[in-house]
Amino acid sequence: MTYPIRVRASALIIQNNCVLLVEFNDEKGLHYNLPGGGVEEGETLIEAVKREAREEASVEVNVGNVAFLYEYAPQTVNSKYGTVHSLTTIFECTLKHAEEARLPLIPDENQTGVKWIHLDDLHEIILYPNLCEKIRNYVENKQNIALIEDQYLQDYEK
Repeated sequence: MTYPIRVRASALIIQNNCVLLVEFNDEKGLHYNLPGGGVEEGETLIEAVKREAREEASVEVNVGNVAFLYEYAPQTVNSKYGTVHSLTTIFECTLKHAEEARLPLIPDENQTGVKWIHLDDLHEIILYPNLCEKIRNYVENKQNIALIEDQYLQDYEK
């Protein structure tokens, strides 16, 4: 028997002490998420985070180091975000160009905006998942996690 787990990738984009967030308004009310989503078949994590930033915030990004790994295990939190177990790799990203982040032409369902939120104001919004303090700590301490991609490892010689 297999146990499915959804693999996701998200972008942590910090600029001028602000974080780029995607705004939603749905049955949970007004809330925010990092730009991100599920990795598609045949796509790497890095390709996925680039695509998601483009699709959700209309920006092209340079993908840096892994800032966080976030596991959502529904059985541990009464399925507050649904029933699908997921693991999200959150990458520190920078904008490739001085472009303005904006709502895409075809936004996700219930997506109402793309906003830069100052780090000092994170406590005033609802961010799912609630990574507000983790983001602030990350910006102050920059402790990264290495992403090891197999295609860059040297094969053993036989």
